[in-house]
Amino acid sequence: MSGLPAVGRDTLMGTAERCETSEEGAATTTQERVSYRPLWVEEPARQRRMPDPVRTAAVRAVLIIAVTLLQAMVAFLCTLAESWLAFPMVISSVVSTVVATWSVLDVWVTRQVWNQRNGVVSTPSSTARSLRRERRRARRQARAAERAQERIRRQGGTGRLSHS
Repeated sequence: MSGLPAVGRDTLMGTAERCETSEEGAATTTQERVSYRPLWVEEPARQRRMPDPVRTAAVRAVLIIAVTLLQAMVAFLCTLAESWLAFPMVISSVVSTVVATWSVLDVWVTRQVWNQRNGVVSTPSSTARSLRRERRRARRQARAAERAQERIRRQGGTGRLSHS
């Protein structure tokens, strides 16, 4: 029975047979239990998560689209069955289609607004990042020069060459 996998061997062997195994056999089953393979391996996400407002708009749009497709299918089946419910369902499907289109546009607009307010995530080679670094460096230098001028003004410009 050594050709079976560890799980199969344990289930096929009775309790008496399991108790009679030698120390060597017990060591291998313990070793096999320790070196198990997990069911799945978590991998880091390839893309960043969508921002919360965009994600909520997308979930809302998916739900509205699902309801719209369901209404269209019911309208189609009611039409085939020549039911009195066919006309109201067709009208509600048309209205739902307009609402679904609006919700998809809402996702797009929400994403654009979020990108404008919070900025686009830039890659390290992005020109936007280097421009921001240059602006930050220039602001720091301007603040340092302003502090130095303020220090000179506070000393009163008495003509002293040293701090003594």
